[in-house]
Formats: sequence, C-alpha cells, structure tokens
Amino acid sequence: MVSYVNALLYGVGGIVVAGMALLVAFQERLVYVPVVPGLTKSYPFTPSRLRLPYEDVWLRSSDGVRLHAWFIKLFPECRGPTILFFQENAGNIAHRLEMVRIMLQKLHCNVFMLSYRGYGASDGYPSQHGITLDAQAALDHLHARTDIDTSRIVVFGRSLGGAVGAVLTKKNPNKVAALILENTFTSILDMAGVLLPFLKWFIGKSTSKGLKILNIVVRSPWNTIDVIGQVEQPILFLSGLQDEMVPPLHMQLLYAKAATHNRQCVFVEFPTGMHMDTWLSGGDRYWRTVQLFLEQHVPEKKEENQSSQNENFSVDRF
Repeated sequence: MVSYVNALLYGVGGIVVAGMALLVAFQERLVYVPVVPGLTKSYPFTPSRLRLPYEDVWLRSSDGVRLHAWFIKLFPECRGPTILFFQENAGNIAHRLEMVRIMLQKLHCNVFMLSYRGYGASDGYPSQHGITLDAQAALDHLHARTDIDTSRIVVFGRSLGGAVGAVLTKKNPNKVAALILENTFTSILDMAGVLLPFLKWFIGKSTSKGLKILNIVVRSPWNTIDVIGQVEQPILFLSGLQDEMVPPLHMQLLYAKAATHNRQCVFVEFPTGMHMDTWLSGGDRYWRTVQLFLEQHVPEKKEENQSSQNENFSVDRF
C-alpha cells in the first residue's frame, strides 16, 4: 500500500515537473505564433491586392520597439467610426484583410490594423507587457490624427486580440468609445488546460477546479476575466458556438462578469460560428449586429433627431 501511494505521488510530481518545464520553456511559442507553419513571417500581400487604399504606419512603443500597421480608410474624407483591430495569436494582419474588406463595406468605417511586436513587419519579440505597450502606441497615434473623428474609436479584438483590447479599453476610458470582443478567452491560464488537458488540474483561472500551482510560472496570463469587469464603455460580445479553439463558455463567463456592473453590454451567439469564421458564417446577421451596436454607442454627429433614433436600439432586434 505504501509503495502504491509513493508511486502515485511520484507520478503526480512528475506530471507537475514536466508541466512546469513545458510552460517555462515553450509558453511563448504556444501563446504567440507570428509564423504559421508552412508560411513566412512577412506579409503575403498588402491591402492593395484587394484594391483597398491604405497607409503604411510606423510607430514606436514607449519602450522603443518599432511597430508597423496599416491604416485603411473607406475613402479619404471618411469621418465614420475608426476600428482599432487586434488580431488572433497566429499569422499576421495580411491574413485578416478579406474580413476587413467586408467590414469596410458593411460598416462604412476606417480600420487600423496593428502588427504586434514580433509579428509581420514589426520588430521585437511578443510578450504580454510588450503587446500592451504596442496597443497603447496604436491608440495614441489615432488620437493624434486630424483626419478622423477621435471620439468614434472602437476597439475590436478577436481571441488574443480581445484580451489585448480589453486591457487597452479599461486603461483608456476617455479615448475608446466602445469595445467589441469575438471568441475571446477568460485567461491563458484557463486555455492551458484546454490545449494541454493533463495540465488542467495544476493550472487555471475561472474554469479550473485544480490546485493551480503552475499559475506562477505563466508569463503571459492575459486574465481577461479580471479586466472585463473594470471596463466602463459599451461592450459587444460575439460568440461562435462551434468555436473549436476557445470553449464558448469563456465568452459566457466574460459577459456575465461584465454585465454585473456594466449595463451597456450586448451578448450575441452565432450557432455555426467557429473560432476564425464567425464573421463569415454569421452572414448578414453578424454585420447587422455590429452595425446596430455602433449606431447606438458610436453615432454620427448629425442632427439631434438622428441621435434620438439611434437610442431605439434594442437587444431584441437580434
């Protein structure tokens, strides 16, 4: 009996040690994937391939890292909302251009696409601290521009981008008008147990009932569940129920946390939406959902009667 208990303890200890070694050595490679296997780090094409007029923007983060972005305007004098878009963890901004092309058409907006450090043409190496600085540099750049309406900046983040966007929105209540999250996780700590199931008993945040003894070794926890409850601006949650990467439960938990104090939250589900294609599978309903959200919370500065019409927006319309 004693030998059996010892063997069990040694086994558990071995799993913990192995898990810690994996997390310490490879966690950045699991969280950040600037280069998709089989592809290169560089952009395979630019917005011009889709006949989108764009501006190459070069920024410096507050710690001196040189960053690249594309600013795509619907037309030169467009004063519509400006979407500050934060991508998922894999690939680069070029891989999101088809979605952005449709976004421009459907929402009549401008789109600013930032390459995180270590991604695309940006220098450096990705980390939570660094990408947080990158996002701030992008927002500061937009607020310094004179060719957009800076009161209509909306942060839009998918997956990892949602975690980035939530932090930025919380820190800038006077610079960001609204936040849109799509298929975002509660925390990387929770995602570790999803990607590596044998770790779920030793690491986690909201969805784990384990010991969580490995949490201390995670360098990029991205605890969106803690941040979202502090966001004051309106939030739209877009959840694909067939998400094969981030369990839809994560989006439900984020919404529940935000809605306890923020009455300007809207949660919309798309039954066939997967992690990367909710915008596509959702069709017209997806874009109409975003459009109505923007009409209510980031309205055009027209005559007063137009503003009063926007106030009639209701979740029931979804």
